[in-house]
Amino acid sequence: MAAAVLMLTACASTRPVAAIMPRLDIAAAQAALREAARPRADELDVQPLRDPQVADLQEQARMEALARHFDAAAVTLDRALLLQPGDPVLLQERAEAALMLGRATEADRFAHESHRAGPKVGPLCRRAFEVRLQAARLASPVNAPGVDALGRERDACTITPPPRY
Repeated sequence: MAAAVLMLTACASTRPVAAIMPRLDIAAAQAALREAARPRADELDVQPLRDPQVADLQEQARMEALARHFDAAAVTLDRALLLQPGDPVLLQERAEAALMLGRATEADRFAHESHRAGPKVGPLCRRAFEVRLQAARLASPVNAPGVDALGRERDACTITPPPRY
C-alpha cells in the first residue's frame, strides 16, 4: 500500500509557473516618447500635407490613445494605413499604439518600417528608435540585447546645425 502511494506521489506534478511578462509603465513610455518627439533648437521638421480623411482618422486615433483606448487607436490607425500605406507618421503612431498594448514585436516592426520610410533625422526618427528601444526592453527586460545601440541610434537622430558666421 505504501509503495502504491509513493508511486502515485511520484506521478503528481505541480502546475507550471507562468512566464513572468514585464509590464509596460505607460506613463513613463509616453513621457519618453514625448521627449523624443520634442523639436530641438534650430531643427528642421517638415510636415507633409495630409489627406483630410487620413487626418480625421489620425485625430480620432489620438483621442482614443489619450483615453487609453489603445486597441481602438490601433484599429483606427490601421484604417488610415489602408488609405495611405507606407506613411511614416502613421506607421510610427501605429508602433506607439502597439507598444502601449504591450506588443513588443509588433511595435518594433512598425517603428522599423516608419524609420525605413521616413526621415533619418529629427523627431520622427527619434520616436522610431525610442519605440524600438522600449520594445526591446519589454521583450527582454534583463540585459535586452541591442538596447544601448538603439539608444545611440535615437541620439544620432539629432544633428546640430552648422555654425553660422
